[in-house]
Amino acid sequence: MSAPLEIVILAAGQGKRMYSDMPKVLHGLAGKPLLGHVLDTAHALKPAAIHVVYGHGGEQVRAAFPQAGVHWVHQAEQKGTGHAVAQAMPKVADPATVLVLYGDVPLIRPQTLQELLATAGSGLALLTAELDDPGAYGRILRDKSGHVIRIVESKDASPEEARVREVNTGFLAAPAAKLRKWLAGLKNHNAQGEYYLTDIISMAVAEQVAIATHAPRDLSEILGVNSKPELAQLERMYQKQQAEKLMQQGVTLRDPARLDVRGELTCGRDVVIDVNVIFEGKVTLGDRVQVGPNNVIRDSRIGSGTVIHPNCVIEQADIGADCRIGPFARLRPEAKLAAQVHVGNFVEVKKSEVGEGSKMNHLSYIGDTTIGSGVNIGAGTITCNYDGANKHRTVIGDNVFVGSNTALVAPVTVGAGATIGAGSVITKEAPPGELTLTRAPQMTKPGWKRPKKKS
Repeated sequence: MSAPLEIVILAAGQGKRMYSDMPKVLHGLAGKPLLGHVLDTAHALKPAAIHVVYGHGGEQVRAAFPQAGVHWVHQAEQKGTGHAVAQAMPKVADPATVLVLYGDVPLIRPQTLQELLATAGSGLALLTAELDDPGAYGRILRDKSGHVIRIVESKDASPEEARVREVNTGFLAAPAAKLRKWLAGLKNHNAQGEYYLTDIISMAVAEQVAIATHAPRDLSEILGVNSKPELAQLERMYQKQQAEKLMQQGVTLRDPARLDVRGELTCGRDVVIDVNVIFEGKVTLGDRVQVGPNNVIRDSRIGSGTVIHPNCVIEQADIGADCRIGPFARLRPEAKLAAQVHVGNFVEVKKSEVGEGSKMNHLSYIGDTTIGSGVNIGAGTITCNYDGANKHRTVIGDNVFVGSNTALVAPVTVGAGATIGAGSVITKEAPPGELTLTRAPQMTKPGWKRPKKKS
Protein backbone atom coordinates (compact mmCIF):
# COMPACT_ATOMS: atom_id res chain seq x y z
CA MET A 1 0.00 0.00 0.00
CA SER A 2 1.49 3.36 -1.00
CA ALA A 3 2.18 6.03 1.60
CA PRO A 4 -0.41 8.81 2.02
CA LEU A 5 0.49 12.10 0.38
CA GLU A 6 0.73 15.34 2.33
CA ILE A 7 1.57 18.60 0.57
CA VAL A 8 3.39 21.56 2.07
CA ILE A 9 3.00 24.86 0.19
CA LEU A 10 5.47 27.62 1.06
CA ALA A 11 3.65 30.96 0.85
CA ALA A 12 5.29 33.15 3.49
CA GLY A 13 7.44 35.37 1.28
CA GLN A 14 7.01 39.14 1.38
CA GLY A 15 7.79 39.83 -2.27
CA LYS A 16 9.70 43.08 -1.81
CA ARG A 17 10.32 43.45 -5.53
CA MET A 18 6.57 43.51 -6.19
CA TYR A 19 6.51 46.98 -4.56
CA SER A 20 3.06 46.31 -3.19
CA ASP A 21 1.25 46.20 0.15
CA MET A 22 -0.39 42.98 -1.01
CA PRO A 23 1.30 39.64 -0.12
CA LYS A 24 3.04 38.28 -3.19
CA VAL A 25 0.97 35.08 -3.36
CA LEU A 26 -2.24 37.13 -3.65
CA HIS A 27 -1.23 38.90 -6.84
CA GLY A 28 -3.42 37.77 -9.72
CA LEU A 29 -2.64 35.51 -12.64
CA ALA A 30 -5.50 34.95 -15.11
CA GLY A 31 -7.98 36.40 -12.63
CA LYS A 32 -6.93 34.19 -9.72
CA PRO A 33 -4.32 34.68 -6.95
CA LEU A 34 -1.00 32.92 -7.53
CA LEU A 35 -1.63 30.77 -4.48
CA GLY A 36 -5.06 29.85 -5.86
CA HIS A 37 -3.45 28.18 -8.88
CA VAL A 38 -1.11 26.20 -6.62
CA LEU A 39 -3.97 25.14 -4.36
CA ASP A 40 -5.94 23.91 -7.38
CA THR A 41 -2.95 21.83 -8.45
CA ALA A 42 -2.48 20.48 -4.94
CA HIS A 43 -6.15 19.46 -4.63
CA ALA A 44 -5.96 17.74 -8.03
CA LEU A 45 -3.45 15.30 -6.51
CA LYS A 46 -6.03 14.28 -3.87
CA PRO A 47 -3.64 14.39 -0.90
CA ALA A 48 -4.47 13.37 2.65
CA ALA A 49 -3.67 16.92 3.80
CA ILE A 50 -2.44 20.26 2.50
CA HIS A 51 -0.38 22.55 4.75
CA VAL A 52 0.12 26.20 3.74
CA VAL A 53 2.96 28.05 5.45
CA TYR A 54 2.14 31.74 5.53
CA GLY A 55 3.90 34.78 6.97
CA HIS A 56 3.83 38.30 5.54
CA GLY A 57 0.28 39.63 5.35
CA GLY A 58 -0.88 36.33 6.76
CA GLU A 59 -4.40 37.33 7.66
CA GLN A 60 -4.94 38.66 4.15
CA VAL A 61 -3.78 35.33 2.76
CA ARG A 62 -6.07 33.30 4.98
CA ALA A 63 -9.02 35.62 4.34
CA ALA A 64 -8.58 35.20 0.57
CA PHE A 65 -9.17 31.43 0.85
CA PRO A 66 -11.90 30.88 3.47
CA GLN A 67 -12.90 27.52 1.97
CA ALA A 68 -9.45 26.26 0.97
CA GLY A 69 -9.61 23.03 2.97
CA VAL A 70 -6.01 23.35 4.21
CA HIS A 71 -4.05 23.50 7.46
CA TRP A 72 -2.68 27.01 7.93
CA VAL A 73 0.80 27.21 9.48
CA HIS A 74 2.20 30.56 10.58
CA GLN A 75 5.90 31.25 10.05
CA ALA A 76 6.51 34.27 12.28
CA GLU A 77 10.12 34.71 11.17
CA GLN A 78 11.37 33.93 7.67
CA LYS A 79 14.58 31.95 8.19
CA GLY A 80 14.75 30.09 4.90
CA THR A 81 12.98 27.29 3.08
CA GLY A 82 14.14 24.59 5.47
CA HIS A 83 12.78 26.54 8.42
CA ALA A 84 9.49 27.09 6.58
CA VAL A 85 8.93 23.39 5.89
CA ALA A 86 9.88 22.56 9.49
CA GLN A 87 6.98 24.72 10.72
CA ALA A 88 4.51 22.40 8.98
CA MET A 89 6.04 19.09 10.01
CA PRO A 90 4.39 18.78 13.48
CA LYS A 91 1.05 18.24 11.70
CA VAL A 92 2.45 15.77 9.14
CA ALA A 93 2.09 12.04 9.78
CA ASP A 94 5.29 9.97 9.80
CA PRO A 95 4.08 7.39 7.22
CA ALA A 96 3.33 10.12 4.66
CA THR A 97 5.23 11.23 1.61
CA VAL A 98 5.74 15.00 1.74
CA LEU A 99 5.57 17.03 -1.48
CA VAL A 100 6.87 20.60 -1.27
CA LEU A 101 5.27 23.24 -3.55
CA TYR A 102 5.60 27.03 -3.77
CA GLY A 103 2.81 29.59 -3.59
CA ASP A 104 4.51 31.86 -6.13
CA VAL A 105 5.16 29.16 -8.77
CA PRO A 106 1.68 28.83 -10.31
CA LEU A 107 2.12 26.93 -13.58
CA ILE A 108 3.34 23.58 -12.25
CA ARG A 109 1.11 20.83 -13.65
CA PRO A 110 -0.46 17.99 -11.63
CA GLN A 111 0.84 15.48 -14.18
CA THR A 112 4.44 16.64 -13.63
CA LEU A 113 4.05 16.27 -9.87
CA GLN A 114 2.50 12.81 -10.24
CA GLU A 115 5.51 11.78 -12.31
CA LEU A 116 7.85 13.22 -9.67
CA LEU A 117 6.08 11.25 -6.93
CA ALA A 118 6.29 8.06 -8.99
CA THR A 119 10.03 8.66 -9.41
CA ALA A 120 10.54 9.07 -5.65
CA GLY A 121 9.45 5.58 -4.64
CA SER A 122 10.48 5.20 -0.98
CA GLY A 123 13.38 7.64 -1.41
CA LEU A 124 13.76 11.31 -2.22
CA ALA A 125 12.95 12.91 -5.59
CA LEU A 126 13.90 16.32 -6.97
CA LEU A 127 12.42 18.22 -9.89
CA THR A 128 15.40 19.54 -11.83
CA ALA A 129 15.86 21.36 -15.13
CA GLU A 130 18.62 22.21 -17.60
CA LEU A 131 18.91 25.95 -18.18
CA ASP A 132 21.15 27.85 -20.59
CA ASP A 133 21.41 30.60 -17.99
CA PRO A 134 21.00 29.08 -14.51
CA GLY A 135 21.05 32.52 -12.89
CA ALA A 136 20.13 32.44 -9.19
CA TYR A 137 18.97 28.81 -9.14
CA GLY A 138 20.77 26.30 -6.92
CA ARG A 139 23.02 23.93 -8.87
CA ILE A 140 22.65 20.13 -8.86
CA LEU A 141 26.04 18.54 -8.20
CA ARG A 142 26.61 14.91 -9.19
CA ASP A 143 29.47 12.44 -8.76
CA LYS A 144 31.28 10.75 -11.62
CA SER A 145 28.60 8.07 -11.73
CA GLY A 146 25.89 10.68 -12.20
CA HIS A 147 24.40 10.35 -8.73
CA VAL A 148 23.20 13.50 -6.99
CA ILE A 149 25.48 14.34 -4.06
CA ARG A 150 24.33 17.81 -3.02
CA ILE A 151 22.79 21.12 -4.08
CA VAL A 152 24.75 24.34 -3.81
CA GLU A 153 22.93 27.67 -3.74
CA SER A 154 23.99 30.20 -6.36
CA LYS A 155 25.40 32.65 -3.81
CA ASP A 156 27.52 29.91 -2.23
CA ALA A 157 28.71 28.31 -5.49
CA SER A 158 32.33 28.29 -6.61
CA PRO A 159 33.06 29.50 -10.16
CA GLU A 160 33.22 25.88 -11.34
CA GLU A 161 29.95 24.97 -9.59
CA ALA A 162 28.26 28.07 -10.98
CA ARG A 163 28.87 26.76 -14.52
CA VAL A 164 26.64 23.72 -13.90
CA ARG A 165 23.47 24.04 -15.98
CA GLU A 166 21.27 21.54 -14.12
CA VAL A 167 19.36 23.42 -11.47
CA ASN A 168 17.13 22.71 -8.51
CA THR A 169 13.58 23.95 -9.05
CA GLY A 170 12.71 23.62 -5.36
CA PHE A 171 10.04 20.95 -5.83
CA LEU A 172 10.81 17.77 -3.93
CA ALA A 173 9.18 14.68 -2.49
CA ALA A 174 10.50 12.86 0.57
CA PRO A 175 9.42 10.40 3.28
CA ALA A 176 8.02 12.39 6.19
CA ALA A 177 9.91 10.59 8.97
CA LYS A 178 13.28 11.07 7.28
CA LEU A 179 12.46 14.65 6.26
CA ARG A 180 11.58 15.52 9.85
CA LYS A 181 14.95 14.26 11.07
CA TRP A 182 16.90 16.00 8.32
CA LEU A 183 15.18 19.33 8.95
CA ALA A 184 16.07 19.12 12.64
CA GLY A 185 19.73 18.83 11.67
CA LEU A 186 19.91 21.88 9.38
CA LYS A 187 22.51 24.60 10.05
CA ASN A 188 22.53 28.18 8.81
CA HIS A 189 26.24 28.39 7.99
CA ASN A 190 25.84 30.07 4.61
CA ALA A 191 25.95 33.47 2.92
CA GLN A 192 22.30 34.16 3.75
CA GLY A 193 22.33 32.91 7.33
CA GLU A 194 19.27 30.80 6.50
CA TYR A 195 18.23 27.18 6.91
CA TYR A 196 18.24 25.83 3.37
CA LEU A 197 15.90 23.01 2.50
CA THR A 198 18.43 21.95 -0.12
CA ASP A 199 20.94 20.97 2.58
CA ILE A 200 18.90 17.86 3.30
CA ILE A 201 20.28 16.37 0.08
CA SER A 202 23.74 15.82 1.52
CA MET A 203 22.13 14.27 4.61
CA ALA A 204 20.19 11.86 2.41
CA VAL A 205 23.38 10.97 0.55
CA ALA A 206 25.15 10.28 3.83
CA GLU A 207 22.38 7.86 4.79
CA GLN A 208 22.50 6.25 1.32
CA VAL A 209 18.90 7.22 0.61
CA ALA A 210 18.15 6.95 -3.11
CA ILE A 211 17.82 10.37 -4.77
CA ALA A 212 15.93 10.46 -8.06
CA THR A 213 15.44 13.40 -10.41
CA HIS A 214 12.70 14.26 -12.85
CA ALA A 215 12.42 17.11 -15.38
CA PRO A 216 9.25 19.06 -16.31
CA ARG A 217 8.08 18.96 -19.91
CA ASP A 218 7.86 22.75 -20.09
CA LEU A 219 10.16 25.21 -18.34
CA SER A 220 7.23 27.55 -17.70
CA GLU A 221 6.17 25.11 -14.96
CA ILE A 222 9.11 26.03 -12.72
CA LEU A 223 9.05 29.80 -13.14
CA GLY A 224 8.29 31.80 -10.02
CA VAL A 225 7.12 35.37 -9.56
CA ASN A 226 9.32 37.92 -7.82
CA SER A 227 8.41 41.09 -9.71
CA LYS A 228 5.66 42.62 -11.83
CA PRO A 229 7.56 41.97 -15.09
CA GLU A 230 7.84 38.29 -14.14
CA LEU A 231 4.13 38.22 -13.30
CA ALA A 232 3.30 39.69 -16.71
CA GLN A 233 5.58 37.13 -18.38
CA LEU A 234 3.79 34.23 -16.69
CA GLU A 235 0.40 35.73 -17.59
CA ARG A 236 1.31 35.60 -21.28
CA MET A 237 2.66 32.05 -20.92
CA TYR A 238 -0.55 30.94 -19.24
CA GLN A 239 -2.74 32.60 -21.87
CA LYS A 240 -0.67 31.06 -24.65
CA GLN A 241 -1.32 27.64 -23.11
CA GLN A 242 -5.06 28.32 -22.95
CA ALA A 243 -5.12 29.48 -26.57
CA GLU A 244 -3.28 26.36 -27.72
CA LYS A 245 -5.75 24.11 -25.87
CA LEU A 246 -8.70 25.87 -27.48
CA MET A 247 -7.26 25.62 -30.98
CA GLN A 248 -6.46 21.93 -30.47
CA GLN A 249 -10.16 21.50 -29.66
CA GLY A 250 -11.15 23.16 -32.95
CA VAL A 251 -11.74 26.76 -31.88
CA THR A 252 -10.74 29.43 -34.40
CA LEU A 253 -8.81 32.27 -32.76
CA ARG A 254 -8.20 35.27 -35.01
CA ASP A 255 -5.06 36.08 -33.00
CA PRO A 256 -4.07 33.63 -30.22
CA ALA A 257 -1.86 36.29 -28.64
CA ARG A 258 -4.84 38.56 -28.00
CA LEU A 259 -7.06 36.36 -25.85
CA ASP A 260 -7.52 36.23 -22.07
CA VAL A 261 -9.16 33.28 -20.33
CA ARG A 262 -9.55 34.04 -16.64
CA GLY A 263 -11.51 31.02 -15.56
CA GLU A 264 -13.06 28.03 -17.35
CA LEU A 265 -14.06 28.34 -21.02
CA THR A 266 -15.93 25.50 -22.75
CA CYS A 267 -16.53 25.70 -26.50
CA GLY A 268 -18.61 23.71 -28.97
CA ARG A 269 -17.72 23.05 -32.61
CA ASP A 270 -16.81 25.75 -35.14
CA VAL A 271 -16.55 28.54 -32.59
CA VAL A 272 -14.81 31.71 -33.79
CA ILE A 273 -13.28 34.20 -31.36
CA ASP A 274 -11.91 37.53 -32.55
CA VAL A 275 -9.21 39.64 -30.86
CA ASN A 276 -9.11 41.20 -27.39
CA VAL A 277 -11.86 39.04 -25.90
CA ILE A 278 -11.82 38.43 -22.13
CA PHE A 279 -13.53 35.40 -20.62
CA GLU A 280 -13.97 35.39 -16.85
CA GLY A 281 -15.40 32.77 -14.51
CA LYS A 282 -17.27 29.88 -16.10
CA VAL A 283 -18.30 30.53 -19.71
CA THR A 284 -19.87 28.10 -22.19
CA LEU A 285 -20.04 28.80 -25.93
CA GLY A 286 -22.30 26.57 -28.03
CA ASP A 287 -21.64 25.34 -31.57
CA ARG A 288 -20.96 27.99 -34.23
CA VAL A 289 -20.88 30.88 -31.77
CA GLN A 290 -19.05 33.92 -33.10
CA VAL A 291 -17.54 36.39 -30.65
CA GLY A 292 -16.42 39.70 -32.13
CA PRO A 293 -13.52 41.82 -30.91
CA ASN A 294 -13.27 43.64 -27.57
CA ASN A 295 -15.93 41.69 -25.68
CA VAL A 296 -15.96 40.83 -21.97
CA ILE A 297 -17.97 37.69 -21.10
CA ARG A 298 -18.27 36.55 -17.51
CA ASP A 299 -20.06 33.52 -16.00
CA SER A 300 -22.44 33.14 -18.94
CA ARG A 301 -23.84 30.61 -21.38
CA ILE A 302 -24.07 31.48 -25.08
CA GLY A 303 -26.32 29.29 -27.21
CA SER A 304 -25.43 27.74 -30.57
CA GLY A 305 -25.29 30.02 -33.59
CA THR A 306 -25.34 33.23 -31.58
CA VAL A 307 -23.25 36.17 -32.73
CA ILE A 308 -21.74 38.57 -30.21
CA HIS A 309 -20.84 41.75 -32.08
CA PRO A 310 -17.95 43.96 -30.89
CA ASN A 311 -17.64 45.83 -27.59
CA CYS A 312 -20.24 44.07 -25.45
CA VAL A 313 -20.16 43.30 -21.71
CA ILE A 314 -22.03 40.13 -20.74
CA GLU A 315 -22.21 39.01 -17.11
CA GLN A 316 -24.13 36.09 -15.58
CA ALA A 317 -26.41 35.91 -18.60
CA ASP A 318 -28.09 32.96 -20.31
CA ILE A 319 -28.36 33.55 -24.05
CA GLY A 320 -30.31 31.21 -26.32
CA ALA A 321 -29.54 29.97 -29.81
CA ASP A 322 -29.17 32.17 -32.89
CA CYS A 323 -29.30 35.48 -31.01
CA ARG A 324 -27.65 38.71 -32.15
CA ILE A 325 -26.01 40.76 -29.41
CA GLY A 326 -24.45 44.22 -29.82
CA PRO A 327 -22.42 46.01 -30.77
CA PHE A 328 -22.04 47.95 -27.51
CA ALA A 329 -24.68 45.96 -25.62
CA ARG A 330 -24.63 45.16 -21.92
CA LEU A 331 -26.25 42.07 -20.42
CA ARG A 332 -26.23 42.20 -16.65
CA PRO A 333 -26.84 39.37 -14.14
CA GLU A 334 -29.99 37.27 -14.60
CA ALA A 335 -30.56 38.36 -18.17
CA LYS A 336 -32.14 35.34 -19.87
CA LEU A 337 -32.73 35.44 -23.61
CA ALA A 338 -34.63 32.82 -25.60
CA ALA A 339 -33.68 31.89 -29.17
CA GLN A 340 -33.40 34.46 -31.99
CA VAL A 341 -33.43 37.50 -29.72
CA HIS A 342 -31.80 40.71 -30.92
CA VAL A 343 -30.18 43.03 -28.39
CA GLY A 344 -28.63 45.92 -30.31
CA ASN A 345 -26.31 48.84 -29.76
CA PHE A 346 -26.43 50.63 -26.41
CA VAL A 347 -29.10 48.32 -25.02
CA GLU A 348 -28.88 47.17 -21.40
CA VAL A 349 -30.78 44.15 -20.07
CA LYS A 350 -30.82 43.28 -16.37
CA LYS A 351 -32.70 40.59 -14.42
CA SER A 352 -35.12 40.04 -17.30
CA GLU A 353 -36.50 37.23 -19.44
CA VAL A 354 -36.90 37.89 -23.15
CA GLY A 355 -39.01 35.57 -25.30
CA GLU A 356 -38.17 34.01 -28.63
CA GLY A 357 -37.69 36.34 -31.58
CA SER A 358 -38.07 39.57 -29.62
CA LYS A 359 -35.97 42.57 -30.60
CA MET A 360 -34.62 45.65 -28.89
CA ASN A 361 -32.17 47.11 -31.33
CA HIS A 362 -31.30 50.59 -30.08
CA LEU A 363 -30.69 52.63 -26.93
CA SER A 364 -32.98 50.89 -24.45
CA TYR A 365 -32.91 49.81 -20.80
CA ILE A 366 -34.82 46.67 -19.84
CA GLY A 367 -34.70 45.86 -16.12
CA ASP A 368 -36.80 43.53 -13.95
CA THR A 369 -38.96 42.68 -16.95
CA THR A 370 -40.64 39.69 -18.53
CA ILE A 371 -40.97 40.04 -22.32
CA GLY A 372 -42.94 37.59 -24.42
CA SER A 373 -42.10 36.32 -27.90
CA GLY A 374 -42.15 38.40 -31.09
CA VAL A 375 -41.96 41.71 -29.23
CA ASN A 376 -40.44 44.86 -30.77
CA ILE A 377 -38.97 47.40 -28.36
CA GLY A 378 -38.46 50.78 -30.04
CA ALA A 379 -35.35 52.92 -29.68
CA GLY A 380 -35.04 54.83 -26.42
CA THR A 381 -37.54 52.70 -24.51
CA ILE A 382 -36.91 52.15 -20.81
CA THR A 383 -38.59 50.18 -18.06
CA CYS A 384 -38.74 52.38 -14.95
CA ASN A 385 -38.22 49.60 -12.42
CA TYR A 386 -37.02 51.61 -9.38
CA ASP A 387 -39.21 53.93 -7.34
CA GLY A 388 -36.39 55.19 -5.16
CA ALA A 389 -36.80 52.49 -2.56
CA ASN A 390 -37.95 49.26 -4.24
CA LYS A 391 -37.69 47.46 -7.56
CA HIS A 392 -40.89 46.60 -9.47
CA ARG A 393 -41.56 44.34 -12.43
CA THR A 394 -42.82 45.05 -15.94
CA VAL A 395 -44.64 42.34 -17.92
CA ILE A 396 -44.92 42.63 -21.72
CA GLY A 397 -47.02 40.05 -23.56
CA ASP A 398 -46.36 38.31 -26.89
CA ASN A 399 -46.27 40.31 -30.15
CA VAL A 400 -46.30 43.72 -28.45
CA PHE A 401 -44.99 46.74 -30.38
CA VAL A 402 -43.52 49.46 -28.18
CA GLY A 403 -42.89 52.77 -29.94
CA SER A 404 -39.68 54.76 -29.53
CA ASN A 405 -38.95 56.82 -26.42
CA THR A 406 -41.52 55.05 -24.28
CA ALA A 407 -41.26 54.84 -20.49
CA LEU A 408 -42.97 51.85 -18.88
CA VAL A 409 -43.39 52.71 -15.18
CA ALA A 410 -43.41 49.50 -13.13
CA PRO A 411 -45.33 47.73 -11.85
CA VAL A 412 -47.17 47.62 -15.13
CA THR A 413 -48.46 45.07 -17.64
CA VAL A 414 -48.74 45.43 -21.41
CA GLY A 415 -51.18 42.89 -22.86
CA ALA A 416 -50.40 40.58 -25.77
CA GLY A 417 -50.61 42.18 -29.21
CA ALA A 418 -50.79 45.73 -27.77
CA THR A 419 -49.22 48.73 -29.48
CA ILE A 420 -47.69 51.55 -27.44
CA GLY A 421 -47.44 54.87 -29.24
CA ALA A 422 -44.06 56.55 -29.44
CA GLY A 423 -43.21 58.98 -26.67
CA SER A 424 -45.68 57.53 -24.17
CA VAL A 425 -45.36 57.20 -20.40
CA ILE A 426 -47.33 54.10 -19.44
CA THR A 427 -48.30 53.91 -15.77
CA LYS A 428 -51.38 51.69 -15.99
CA GLU A 429 -52.19 48.40 -17.68
CA ALA A 430 -52.25 48.60 -21.47
CA PRO A 431 -54.95 46.22 -22.72
CA PRO A 432 -54.15 43.47 -25.22
CA GLY A 433 -54.61 44.16 -28.92
CA GLU A 434 -55.18 47.90 -28.50
CA LEU A 435 -53.22 51.09 -29.20
CA THR A 436 -52.31 52.91 -26.02
CA LEU A 437 -50.56 56.28 -25.98
CA THR A 438 -50.14 59.26 -23.66
CA ARG A 439 -49.30 62.34 -25.73
CA ALA A 440 -50.09 65.96 -24.86
CA PRO A 441 -51.49 68.11 -27.71
CA GLN A 442 -48.75 69.72 -29.82
CA MET A 443 -48.67 73.50 -29.57
CA THR A 444 -46.58 76.46 -30.68
CA LYS A 445 -46.04 79.63 -28.59
CA PRO A 446 -45.45 82.51 -31.00
CA GLY A 447 -42.69 84.90 -30.02
CA TRP A 448 -41.23 82.73 -27.27
CA LYS A 449 -37.55 83.49 -26.61
CA ARG A 450 -34.91 81.27 -25.14
CA PRO A 451 -33.58 82.49 -21.77
CA LYS A 452 -30.20 84.18 -21.79
CA LYS A 453 -27.44 84.18 -19.22
CA LYS A 454 -27.47 87.12 -16.92
CA SER A 455 -24.46 89.38 -17.36
